[in-house]
Amino acid sequence: MDRQEITLLELQEMIRDGVESAVPDKLWIKAEVAAVQAKGNGHCYLELAQSEDGRLLAKARAVIWKSIWFALRKYFEDATGSQLAAGMQILARVQASYSELYGLTLVIDELEPEFTLGAAELEKRKTIERLEKEGLIDRQKELSLPDLPYSLAVISAADAAGFGDFCKHLDGNEFGFKFRVDLFPATMQGESAPESIVDALQQVEADGGYDAALILRGGGSRLDLACFDDYGLAFAIANCSIPVFTAIGHDRDFSVTDMVAFEYVKTPTALADFFIDCFAAEDERISAFGNRLRLALSGKISAMENALALLEQRIKAADPRSILSRGYSLVTDEGGVVVNSAAGLRPGQRLSILFADGAVDAQIVDTQ
Repeated sequence: MDRQEITLLELQEMIRDGVESAVPDKLWIKAEVAAVQAKGNGHCYLELAQSEDGRLLAKARAVIWKSIWFALRKYFEDATGSQLAAGMQILARVQASYSELYGLTLVIDELEPEFTLGAAELEKRKTIERLEKEGLIDRQKELSLPDLPYSLAVISAADAAGFGDFCKHLDGNEFGFKFRVDLFPATMQGESAPESIVDALQQVEADGGYDAALILRGGGSRLDLACFDDYGLAFAIANCSIPVFTAIGHDRDFSVTDMVAFEYVKTPTALADFFIDCFAAEDERISAFGNRLRLALSGKISAMENALALLEQRIKAADPRSILSRGYSLVTDEGGVVVNSAAGLRPGQRLSILFADGAVDAQIVDTQ
């Protein structure tokens, strides 16, 4: 039986010719970055993928040659505020290239950063709609925070500047208030961040005894903070049994995590101020009660002193010595009984007459 035989090289050359003739021009393609690695030789190698409902549909290798990698990387980072990373959706201009040794490679020479930002925003809106439909957006708002939230569980990277700023600001408060702060370390950036934060949050609940859970990060670009728009993370926060606070450190963006949290502030130091203010408000309230008590007691004492002064005046007014000092005298018989009438007195009876400055003995000569 006749058959045609070719070498592997010949087959690869045929495929190369077919690819290059089928895709002769550069094309813009949409894909997800599955992996990215900048090599020491100056080239950047990527793996691109497309999936649907968790099922991988296509994947391909791609490269950005070092001749344009530096400029393209700077342009992309300046526009998005983040480095090219796995998990990103990108719009790239590519040239299909086929090598007999390495197979198909897509050579990237341009990236559209606005597409990457837009894809993240679209995914964020879908997450918000799902949470609203499930009634999870305001679930945390139904919880209550103690008047004096003392025991705080912080979820953050151990070496994060935001965590350090929070602790320094909280410990150095001008009132000398003391707090219990326990760190539950977690990854705060990238694909693994949502799962890591959820694990830490579950550990907080398992340990128990905390008044609130705090998720802290010291800021970052929009794409750096995209992990805080994750549905799974938002779901865990919404269903947490204690109030969850977020202080991710971004000035403009409002993440899905912020939306479902009990309360959010922009920076870790602002969150420290929140808890200090809780204690300061209670301290002020107690001080106000103290002032009111002092005023009431002072009024009561003043009224009692006035009553005592009036009683003293009445006692002084009724004192026989006061009466005698006004020119009156007091007469008593031999038994010391006060004589206040001439009736019944007889001549020869002895009397004692008391004046303000002394007393005299007298004898009745006659009565009229």
